[in-house]
Amino acid sequence: MTKEQYVLIMDFIRSLKYGVKTVYIAGKVLTYLTAVMYISVIIQLIFLEDTRLIRVIIIPAASFILLTVFRAKYNAKRPYEKYGFNPLIPKETQGKSFPSRHVFSVFVCAGAVSFIYPLLGIIMYIMGLFLAIIRVISGVHFPKDVIAGAIVGILCNIAGFLT
Repeated sequence: MTKEQYVLIMDFIRSLKYGVKTVYIAGKVLTYLTAVMYISVIIQLIFLEDTRLIRVIIIPAASFILLTVFRAKYNAKRPYEKYGFNPLIPKETQGKSFPSRHVFSVFVCAGAVSFIYPLLGIIMYIMGLFLAIIRVISGVHFPKDVIAGAIVGILCNIAGFLT
């Protein structure tokens, strides 16, 4: 996206009475709800002494660590850094934009949950799509960042849960 496209979208959201607050809260709710759903499945697996627990914990955790290391080394600029505007979401992070760790996390957790509860996992994937949109329209990620985050999350799920 160009600077003009970001500014146009963010100006429109800022013009709405509760636009910025809605986008901010929606992003937080989707992020925290994902964590609650994922942790709830882990707790249930602990109580049920389900052997799938190990994969449900290790695959997302290992993937998260690897993605974090890659992001730090690649260190891509964020839209607000590149174009010099204030994002809708308060953010001062420099670099580490590619891929989006928020979107990756939702997708990799959705895959882990899908391994146990497919329908709940699908709901989480949909939540991930909404979060991806929020991260872009807020000016904290480029579309390629969130697309890559989703793809890497899906690939980690394929490698970890379909083998």
